[in-house]
Amino acid sequence: MVDIATRVYNHKWKIDPIVRSLIDTDFYKLLMCQSVFRNKPDTQVTFSLINRTTRIPLADLIDEGELREQLDHIRSLSLTRGESTWMRGNMFYGKRQMFTPEFMDWFEKLRLPAYHLEKRDGQYELTFEGNWPEVMLWEIPALAVLMELRGRAVLQHMGKFELQVLYARAMTHLWQKVERLRHLPDLRIADFGTRRRHSYLWQDWCVQAMMEGLGEKFVGTSNCLIAMKRDIEAIGTNAHELPMVYAALTETDEDLARAPYDVLADWHEEHSGNLRIILPDTYGTEGFLKNAPDWLAGWTGIRINSGDPATGAEIAIDWWKSRGEDPRQKLVIFSDGLDVEKIEELQAQFAGRVRVSFGWGTLLTNDFRGLVPNDALAPFSLVCKAVAANGRPTVKLSDNPEKAMGPEDEILRYKRVFGVGEQERVEVVV
Repeated sequence: MVDIATRVYNHKWKIDPIVRSLIDTDFYKLLMCQSVFRNKPDTQVTFSLINRTTRIPLADLIDEGELREQLDHIRSLSLTRGESTWMRGNMFYGKRQMFTPEFMDWFEKLRLPAYHLEKRDGQYELTFEGNWPEVMLWEIPALAVLMELRGRAVLQHMGKFELQVLYARAMTHLWQKVERLRHLPDLRIADFGTRRRHSYLWQDWCVQAMMEGLGEKFVGTSNCLIAMKRDIEAIGTNAHELPMVYAALTETDEDLARAPYDVLADWHEEHSGNLRIILPDTYGTEGFLKNAPDWLAGWTGIRINSGDPATGAEIAIDWWKSRGEDPRQKLVIFSDGLDVEKIEELQAQFAGRVRVSFGWGTLLTNDFRGLVPNDALAPFSLVCKAVAANGRPTVKLSDNPEKAMGPEDEILRYKRVFGVGEQERVEVVV
């Protein structure tokens, strides 16, 4: 078992870089990358860092030179022989050769493209521009670097024994959560915590704790490197990025209204089984399901990622019933802002009504709340999103208007096209 406190105390990034592999990323990113590589490889996309928690001045906390060193290091990475063998030969979701030889040939030659970094008003403006399959792979490592550098800035003045006590308390806190969860019947839970983790070493420790503490109730991790290293399932499907870019490329309102379903039609051609999971909230869950083609009702399940999770699940259950499907055979994955109390509540509410699963993110891999003065290690909401495609702005509405993004006039247009009315605002913590 790695002594994390000692490693933190002795940190020298050149021997312990924050991102150490191109597969130190979420599994859904690689699946989406292959889909984009196949369907829209020449689309020009811009990604941008967005700190929703503006009270945390990242540019004041994190040294620009250190940030550039970490980003430059990521640009030097390429797929190793062992990583390529794992991707080419491993079984994912019961399928071999999930990644095609054509995609793997391209990925093995890939180096991530250049970045653009500036400081403004106490924040970093970090952007990536280029061919969609290349720049999309910056999202997760960029977030991981910013999150971990912020943590290192807080920890750098702590002594060795102080760090030992801090991590002992954090480990105890997580283990108490695991002990509560292990008593839930029929629990299925995965680690979704890569993008806003405290650190790579901490995420790896959390995964090992879940493996030992939960056994078969722990079904895998979104992190490909940890999945390979720990010989567990890599978990993930698709994200808002796909419909956001597809929608931005449309010309007319009619094409815009059809874009979220065009995404899933492309996905349908490539994947089956548990990879056929609908993420319906990009432009409002209720409208998406109301207008969805009948073939989508036959998909395996739905991921609930914004708004009130119970409300979203009830909408999905009613929709399946209206389409002649048995909700008890469907999978609902909850993945937004989860912690133990909410997991217990949702498991109790929906057990026996649907197949329930949880993607536990930031409050698994970055819950250091209350452990240092001024709560300086508390998690915060940092995202890296596609903000433009072929020169057109992207838009996300979400089921929570606090997560909406895009130019105001385009947000209003999208609300009109997708029939989105008043929405309840929910505080975004992580």
